[in-house]
Amino acid sequence: MESIQAVKGMNDILPDQIGWWHFVEITTRKVFESFGYREMRTPALEKLELFARSIGESTDIVEKEMYTIADSKGEWLALRPEATASMVRAFIQHNLQADPLARKFYTIGPMFRHERPQKGRYRQFHQIDAEAFGVDDPMLDAEVMYMLRSLLQKLGLTQVALHINTLGCTECRPVFRERLTRFLEQSANRLCPDCQRRRHANPLRTFDCKVDRCQAALVEAPLLLESVCEHCALHFGQVKGYLDDLGAPYVVDPRMVRGLDYYMRTTFEIITDRLGAQNAVGGGGRYDGLVRDLGGPDVPGIGFAIGMERLILLLQQGQPSPVRTPPVFIAVLGDTARHRGFLLSQELRDLGLEVEMDYEGRSLKSQLRRADKLGSRHVLILGEDEIQRNEAQLRDMREKTQTLLPLSEAAAELRKVATVPV
Repeated sequence: MESIQAVKGMNDILPDQIGWWHFVEITTRKVFESFGYREMRTPALEKLELFARSIGESTDIVEKEMYTIADSKGEWLALRPEATASMVRAFIQHNLQADPLARKFYTIGPMFRHERPQKGRYRQFHQIDAEAFGVDDPMLDAEVMYMLRSLLQKLGLTQVALHINTLGCTECRPVFRERLTRFLEQSANRLCPDCQRRRHANPLRTFDCKVDRCQAALVEAPLLLESVCEHCALHFGQVKGYLDDLGAPYVVDPRMVRGLDYYMRTTFEIITDRLGAQNAVGGGGRYDGLVRDLGGPDVPGIGFAIGMERLILLLQQGQPSPVRTPPVFIAVLGDTARHRGFLLSQELRDLGLEVEMDYEGRSLKSQLRRADKLGSRHVLILGEDEIQRNEAQLRDMREKTQTLLPLSEAAAELRKVATVPV
């Protein structure tokens, strides 16, 4: 019978890879919580309307990439393609604006998009997401980007660049939209079929197209940065000033629009040249009207998301794998020693040590060979003779030395010489 394979684009994360994931998750929590962010976990399945209203019905995500299902009552649901809409929905539903502590949140978890799998991009992928509500001051914009930069530095990533732009507001963007639409009408025959459609439904999305002929056609297109109102220009100038004060380098990228309709004013991306054409590791921006548009209070918001698979690909290129603490190994010879070793292994685990032992009655040579393959530096050897004398042999596999010690002191000695995993 043919074996069942994983769904295309949905990958297993195996034990020899999981150290990277733990390293990223632990570091993320430490950095974000130092900035006052608290963890939130939202469902993977939401009402389809949530994403249609927030992301935008004319975006590729809603039109082409969402996994949707109808429940038994005919209501359309979707696996979440991104985290911000879910975080905003939870913020509204649980009236979190009434909690003075509930202004900054983060989440780590799987997202789903039905797109062509490629390096670092999968149909089930994982994101680190941070959101802050209730503050429209440009100082927060700079702080959010600085937090993202701090996280990458703590992870050991330095060969990345922060690109920033402003998308204006509801006052100045319609004027620019008209200018861009006129330009696209004149260049229509040079655009791909998707951009032919976008120029009517959502002309700003054309800047996000990766097709070469569209990028060439847009070289002379008007730029939103040249059309923003005085208030948005002042806001963007202050954001840049705060980043300068923090010593956080950035590149102003006037063609960056991001892929979601809810963004306004400050937008940003983390760019690398080490992952091919799909060069964004993460990004985000301000979405001051989204909470109101989803039925909540009229409070501003800003946030970002990082793709964990792509982040880990970058980490693997430049650093050795995170070191996993090797286990203590208990080698036992005989039934009485086997039973005593079994009890001792549980005692050591209660003390925080990782422990492996032999359950199959192999020879001492075979057990030492297995301990060596596991990377165990310390092996506690228990035989029938040692049990009768209430002793044990502690072998250092690296130094090739062996010490006799009282069995009653074995747990304390192992805890002293072995590294307790974090």
